[in-house]
Amino acid sequence: MTGVKFVAIGDSFTEGVGDELPDGRVRGWADIAAQGWADASGQPIQYANLAIRGKLAWPIIEEQLEPALALRPTHLSFNGGGNDMLRPRTNVEHIADTFSRVLRRCDDQGITVILLSGANPSGQLPMGSLVQRRGDELSAAVLRRIAKRPDVVRALNWPDRELSTGRYWAEDRLHMNAAGHHRVAARVLHALGYEPPAPWWAPAAEGPEAPGGFAYYRQHVGPWMKRRLTGTSSGDGRTAKYPVWVERVPQ
Repeated sequence: MTGVKFVAIGDSFTEGVGDELPDGRVRGWADIAAQGWADASGQPIQYANLAIRGKLAWPIIEEQLEPALALRPTHLSFNGGGNDMLRPRTNVEHIADTFSRVLRRCDDQGITVILLSGANPSGQLPMGSLVQRRGDELSAAVLRRIAKRPDVVRALNWPDRELSTGRYWAEDRLHMNAAGHHRVAARVLHALGYEPPAPWWAPAAEGPEAPGGFAYYRQHVGPWMKRRLTGTSSGDGRTAKYPVWVERVPQ
């Protein structure tokens, strides 16, 4: 395949939070998939990533979709709604409408949509049953909207029971670690018709063990609650890591 221009929009899942490199930068499934795509196709691809952590679904659309389309991509990936599901009052159908908006705008420009569902963190989280229920409802609502769209590339991670186990998650239990991001990247490549490297599907070792009890709440739940009470976001003041095209060449 030649002439691929792949742009990703979304929140922390797509930005790559949880897959931190030694220099402090985040990598994540989209970076991994972009390089894997170039390797598998044997052709350079252009890659951009406008995702910013902490974003709700509709702000992703309002702030990232049109700038992404202005890059004139051939492929656009979208995932959103994970942050919405953690809020007390959530309208699942309203979240799912963002996927319809992405499809409509990409149809306008002849862009192939790569649609992802997020990985399922509910087994590790406080109030996990609520997250599970809302995630199930959102997945079903989105699938209804693409039921008659075989042209949409589907990388559905929510049903992946293996990916929901602790070995794929970072210490905050909310974001995937490097192994989780590799597994998602493998699913994206597979959905595009390529065979990803076999090690991407499973980690070589267990992920770091999350702190338990009070330590977990102090390190991770407390700061999250403070942001909710103060109306702030982990993405405040952040800019996209790849707002313009960067080239990924086969290695």
